[in-house]
Amino acid sequence: MTFKRKHIGCAVAAALCLGATGAALAQSNTTLYGRVVGGVEYVDKIADPTTGQVGSLTRAAGNHWGTSLFGFKGTEDLGGGLKAIFVLESGFSSTNGTTNGSALFNRRSYVGLSSTDWGTLQVGKNLLNSDLLWSIDPTGKQFVGSATLVRGRNWPGADNVVEYTTPNWGGFTANAQLSMGEQPGSFNKRRAEGLSLAYAADALELRAIYTGRRDANGNFSDVYSASKETTVGGTYRIGNAKLFAAYDYITAPDSAVGVPTRLRHGWLGVRYDLSPALTLIGAAYRVSGNNNAGNATLLMAGADYYLSKRTFLYATVGGVNNSSTANYAADVTVNGPGAGKAQRVFYTGIGHVF
Repeated sequence: MTFKRKHIGCAVAAALCLGATGAALAQSNTTLYGRVVGGVEYVDKIADPTTGQVGSLTRAAGNHWGTSLFGFKGTEDLGGGLKAIFVLESGFSSTNGTTNGSALFNRRSYVGLSSTDWGTLQVGKNLLNSDLLWSIDPTGKQFVGSATLVRGRNWPGADNVVEYTTPNWGGFTANAQLSMGEQPGSFNKRRAEGLSLAYAADALELRAIYTGRRDANGNFSDVYSASKETTVGGTYRIGNAKLFAAYDYITAPDSAVGVPTRLRHGWLGVRYDLSPALTLIGAAYRVSGNNNAGNATLLMAGADYYLSKRTFLYATVGGVNNSSTANYAADVTVNGPGAGKAQRVFYTGIGHVF
């Protein structure tokens, strides 16, 4: 009887130990994070495409420096270097409190598994290589930045995404994304895909990024929305200065006759840390399109000043000069000034990260 009780006691103790071990392995955490940005903007010489009338605009500016957003992210340790992950993230405008789109989580909503040995696999909604381009744009993709002269082509995210990211192999990482269009009878309709390769070591970062977006018919029919985009670029830090350079090539071979089927786009820039709190930004962007689309040059200068680790002030001034047949805007969200005309923009504000 004593022998039996002793074995039962050992079994209970072992079960408790296993339960404690399982609880330790299954440690999880969830984080609420976000950013709120708001300010004011002035843009001159905005042309009405219908009437041709030209006027200036002064308005509240919600997302010009960067998107206001909030989100939840979490991990659960599954043991052996394997983790479950999830992210739910929504962008919004601080000027009126509305979300950027109809979806509750309009930027990201994905779940997956991540391993130190074999990388990360995730499914759901995500930005389509947009974050990767962010790192080689000196403005961090402000409204005056790498999206401006391509009219937001490199901004949108994608639904129904299956995505894989490799582990870090001596500074090299790769990423592949597939957004399924989910249209009956065709795998190509509304399909999107992204591929990227990156190398980072010490002061150097290099990236090659490809995204393809197809229209409702499965075609590449618009350089600004349904097209193939390839970007190569990088950054290099020298002392307090971080240098940026990139070349961007966009094609839409299925476009209608008479509209641009090709854009050549590129930029040079620098971020200079004048002090631990103050960073100065300067950049030049250039686009050239075929089929009489013309060319344009966008110049900008800006500054970010951190009052603390979480709160900052910003100011950006920019201007675009168009060739005789081009009509590009200095701010990605407004109309251009008219063919051959120039346009200037200024915005400033405050941001807080939590």
